[in-house]
Amino acid sequence: MAEDKVYEFSAPGRVEIGGNHTDHQHGQVLAAAIDLATNASVCKNDDGVIRVFSQGYDPVEVYINDLGLHEAEKNTTAALVRGVSAAFAQRGCPISGFDARVSSTVLPGSGLSSSAAFEVLMGRIINGLYFENKLSPVEIAQIGQYAENVYFGKPCGLMDQTASSVGGMVYIDFKNTQAPIVERVEYDFDSCGYTLCIVDSGADHAGLTEAYAAIPEELHKVCGVFGKEYLRDVDEAEFYSRLPEVRAAAGDRAVLRAMHIFDDNRRVAEQAEALKNGRFDSFLRLVNESGDSSWEYLQNVIPSGSSEHQEMALTIAICKKLLNGRGAVRVHGGGFAGTVLAFVPNGEFDAFRERLESILGSGCCQRLSITV
Repeated sequence: MAEDKVYEFSAPGRVEIGGNHTDHQHGQVLAAAIDLATNASVCKNDDGVIRVFSQGYDPVEVYINDLGLHEAEKNTTAALVRGVSAAFAQRGCPISGFDARVSSTVLPGSGLSSSAAFEVLMGRIINGLYFENKLSPVEIAQIGQYAENVYFGKPCGLMDQTASSVGGMVYIDFKNTQAPIVERVEYDFDSCGYTLCIVDSGADHAGLTEAYAAIPEELHKVCGVFGKEYLRDVDEAEFYSRLPEVRAAAGDRAVLRAMHIFDDNRRVAEQAEALKNGRFDSFLRLVNESGDSSWEYLQNVIPSGSSEHQEMALTIAICKKLLNGRGAVRVHGGGFAGTVLAFVPNGEFDAFRERLESILGSGCCQRLSITV
């Protein structure tokens, strides 16, 4: 039986501004919460069941007395609900049942981290209803990552959940993932003269799990040469001095991917500094450099062996052609499929969007705002 009182909760999607695939190597990222969110109207119940009713999806039920890992449940919403609940129970939270009616403007597969927003939303609900809001935004993010890694089965980093949970634009240093350094980056994007947007390439993430997993796997081989777990702990000068050995152990693509991580970590700090000092032109240059590095070194634009379908590459190329040296374009998030991030001069945005939609389809280009 549900209580009459209704509680409202919300969690925003996020956009990755800098640091492509650096988070799972304990690196640095620049990310921001955006004006698209996942919302829930929630009532407590005394049934010992968490019920989630999401628009357009089958209802999900998770029993509080059964929070162990279900292998058959991986890659489902139920896995995320169970994983978040289990993490709270492990911390001593007296979790009980609730009914949540969920709606979202963070569309799945949009590259804006709908899964992270959902995980943070579940964390905020349990933290608010049953744990007196004891956990910090970073702790809620860590719970979301745990649910996605262990219960859902996706080896993601911590960036998406942290950006959604903390809000605003944030510089995050994951050197210590148990206590990441999170700093707000204050910048008035409304006055920069550019429109931030995301462009859907039309490519589907389905079947790309191995492509995503190969990136941390190959970097782990690189790290193994130096007796380390993560690239953040590998000395860059030693990496270059031992390149023949690293190539033999990990292969050339792994070497190139490591080069990207080293360089993109530096770019993140430079991007944050450029914004703090009002040097937006320098910031845009660094966004473009990150995008070029992702394509050339990280190689997460075109799936291996794909020739006929190269939607991400084509989308980036079209955006660059339309901008003609202005603004910035980069692959967004995991890559291979999904979306492209672009900064477009305000006066050119309508024409930019119209031309893209004539090529890639109606609604492919979405304007975003960074929340404060």
